[in-house]
Amino acid sequence: MPHRQMFLAILLSFLAFAMPAAAQEEGFFEIERLNAGLGSPPDIVDRRSPRATIETLLRAAEVGEWDAAAHLLDLRGLSPEAQRERGAILAAQLYTVLERRVVFDWSQLLSRPDALQVTGGDQAAQAGEPRRSILLRDLELEPVPAEIRLDRLKPLNADPVWVFPRSTVEDIPALYERHGPTAFEAALPQALRNKAFWDLMWWELIGLPLMILTAFAVGFTVNRLVKRIGRAFPGRIAGAVIQAVASPLVIVSVTVLLWLSTRYIFIFSGRIDLFLSPIIVTGYVTALLLLIVNVVEVLLDELISPGEDIDLTRRERDESRTLATKLNAGKRILVVVVFLIGVGFVMASADIFRSLGLSLLASAGVLTLIAGFAARSLLGNVIASLQIALNQSARVGDRVVYKDVLAHVERINMTFVQLRGWDGTRLIVPVEEFISETFSNWSITDPAMTRILKFKLDPRADVERLREIFTEVLDRLDDTDLGEELGDRSSAKVSVAGQDVFGIDVWFFVPCRDPNTSWEVACVVREDMIRRAGEIEDAPEHPIFPQAVAAEAA
Repeated sequence: MPHRQMFLAILLSFLAFAMPAAAQEEGFFEIERLNAGLGSPPDIVDRRSPRATIETLLRAAEVGEWDAAAHLLDLRGLSPEAQRERGAILAAQLYTVLERRVVFDWSQLLSRPDALQVTGGDQAAQAGEPRRSILLRDLELEPVPAEIRLDRLKPLNADPVWVFPRSTVEDIPALYERHGPTAFEAALPQALRNKAFWDLMWWELIGLPLMILTAFAVGFTVNRLVKRIGRAFPGRIAGAVIQAVASPLVIVSVTVLLWLSTRYIFIFSGRIDLFLSPIIVTGYVTALLLLIVNVVEVLLDELISPGEDIDLTRRERDESRTLATKLNAGKRILVVVVFLIGVGFVMASADIFRSLGLSLLASAGVLTLIAGFAARSLLGNVIASLQIALNQSARVGDRVVYKDVLAHVERINMTFVQLRGWDGTRLIVPVEEFISETFSNWSITDPAMTRILKFKLDPRADVERLREIFTEVLDRLDDTDLGEELGDRSSAKVSVAGQDVFGIDVWFFVPCRDPNTSWEVACVVREDMIRRAGEIEDAPEHPIFPQAVAAEAA
């Protein structure tokens, strides 16, 4: 029995503590009285649910019933007399701000009085719970953004109602000054300020095309002016840089014009501002990306290879090749960083997901998968280009052999490597494919190399005599202009590398100082060796080349 009494006491204590907690979890804020200075609300006012409150505001605005709309505001911060005087004005100002800056997400404005979300499951933070405050949108305001909210308030001896809270009401004058009509718009005739269609005013339908045409005209003028200044500038590098920044300056000038127009001249409605804000941010990001790419390209062209007669593949340009590759690496890193930061700013400025009634939480995963799948090849190439730039496995100007093609690296772009063959043809290779293949780099570490001339000779050929001829050929070449391209003569040698039924394989090792001229040196030495060997073969007792018929050799 004592145990049962103790259990009942504990249970009653638990219920006593739980009941206040449950009361605190009710979906409303308790207040003593709401808007004592306004009297009873008229029949047009319906504040039972979030959707009903917004619908009442829109209907009151259509007929100009601002006194009725004042009942949708929590005016407890004003005296009863001020509530009667200021309520209608504040309601009209709030409607103007909402019309210009907010596109309502009706999926969040439920018709249920408790605003309980019945969908979303455990993936939605407030699914299955009554709500007493709903954030419609944050609006720009100094020093911190202002929240446009709906709160559910319950006066004593009255039903709960949804109204705009005191915090929002206190910000209405500042919001109206920041986002309301400009002086230019206020000076327009009333006919232009009337609604046309899709809740847009006539001045918006006329002003938006005019603003776009003006932006294009400003961009065209800036482009012509900057390019003219660049051509007239005395310094070649400075002039090239000025012309390179022409495109970014055009985009910046157009973007600044749009920003100034939408901030101080035309305050467009939410449907237009929904797209203008991310477009303006995208303009700034695009201009910065173009500035980085164009300026680096000019530096590569003017500082690293300042003329058509400058061959970046020459051995004395080794430092220039390294610098060019580092500039390319810096360009890629800056482009990636600016792009990622820019995407963040664009997404932050665009309220498009919420405004179109889409759930970011629900759509972000799908969008990420789609974007990742579509961009996997692009991202792979970008990362691969960064890998090349950082490990210096192939620098701009390096002589390489890629898939049996002798070429030099002309450019390492974000997604492809541009190779130029010895015959002038250009080979475009995706970066990811380029680094996945084995290639020879003749310019890395030490540019000196040895070219091997392979001859199939008669087994009776006098190899010692061929060594003497090879030395004479190199001596003769040493006295020509091409002689400075010969490498260390101590590495020059003649070796018998193999034999078969057709003859012996004799290899002539030609030392070369520069891989870019090694092919020409090898061709000259090969030509002289064939000529001198032919002179020896004229004597029957000294055969040089095998006597097999070409068809038999094949």
